[in-house]
Amino acid sequence: MARMIWLNWSGGGNLPPSLGIARVLTARGHHVSFAGRPEMVPRVERAGFRAIELSRAYEQAERYPANKWLPKAASFLTSPAVAEQIRELLAAENPDLVIVDHMCPVALLEARRFGRPSIAVCHTSVWRCLPMWRKFFAMLIGLRTEAGFDAIPSDLESLWMVQDLVIATTLKSLDEAPGVLGNADRLRHVGPVLESERHAAHVELPWNDARALPLVLISFSTAPEQGSIRKFQNAIDALASLPVRSVATVGDSIDPAALRPADNVAIFATADHEELMRRADIVLTHGGHGTLMRALKHGLPVVVIPGMGGDQAVNAAAAEAWGIGRALAADAGQDDVRTAVLEVLESRKYRDRAMELASRLQGCDGASAAVAQIEQLLVTSGMWKGARAVEWTGLGSKSSAAAETR
Repeated sequence: MARMIWLNWSGGGNLPPSLGIARVLTARGHHVSFAGRPEMVPRVERAGFRAIELSRAYEQAERYPANKWLPKAASFLTSPAVAEQIRELLAAENPDLVIVDHMCPVALLEARRFGRPSIAVCHTSVWRCLPMWRKFFAMLIGLRTEAGFDAIPSDLESLWMVQDLVIATTLKSLDEAPGVLGNADRLRHVGPVLESERHAAHVELPWNDARALPLVLISFSTAPEQGSIRKFQNAIDALASLPVRSVATVGDSIDPAALRPADNVAIFATADHEELMRRADIVLTHGGHGTLMRALKHGLPVVVIPGMGGDQAVNAAAAEAWGIGRALAADAGQDDVRTAVLEVLESRKYRDRAMELASRLQGCDGASAAVAQIEQLLVTSGMWKGARAVEWTGLGSKSSAAAETR
């Protein structure tokens, strides 16, 4: 058994796949604890894992400029207070391996300084988003210096690629773009990890004839940072006059009661997207990687209205380039939404192309492939010598090779 600390950014697209990988690690006999901001704790505990609150997450938030980005998020990701608490945590916990979400600069730096094997995990594309990632981290570190703190490295080579491995939970064949990245031989594509959190429950749709009309799933970000009543309401109003049924799920992003309902749109805080996508005809989404991959798994076309997540505009453009749907502007109006949904529903080409790409996801187990890579690192670094350690070759050679060649 190996003991691991996962330094986590609990975004809507980050925590579920992290939990999915941790679930397989646990089944293999390892112990995984998650450490992150206060909002992470109940979600991780609900999933059955130990959660450690980084209580200093927002201690220095007031020093960050409020008019440029999210001060609390910037504080958690880059502040000296968080770095110090992570340093103390790693010393106290003394894990065999440190796993870090790719979004967290100070956590990445502290993981490398700790001196044990470390892995960065990216829950979206690397190569397609490479220019965006470079700009994003430059922006984050710029905010840190504006807050009056010393500069830290902002280049990916000093944050991601100094780790022993970088795992990308997406298909390699869907992450193809030109670019240069130092130590790129450490990057492993393992395939999507489409974990559902436990609050994603079955919901009863309110229409007796629910299957008589096309079903549109409205799935924008569930994270509070990206919550937008206007965006949800705009989508509801756009679909209200169409011959469709629709289900909107809002997560923790907004209060469902803040939305004006429509007769053909059911609004839920949470719901089981896996179940709904088996019944849906199209997904109206913000372009988060997890939602996009789940839609592809079910062969569903999409209409993407990107939110503030850095990869969402890139994913929107990719969806249109792949021919699986339409990409709209972030501030698209009702007429644009209505027209795009109708076009995608009425043209078979979008569904056919989505079904074609869905075949690439068949048999792909991103969580098991990620665990194979993690266990291989544990063995080669000498941090895992138990009786089950020799089994990693049987797990890894099959799962990771399948993901790498897709």
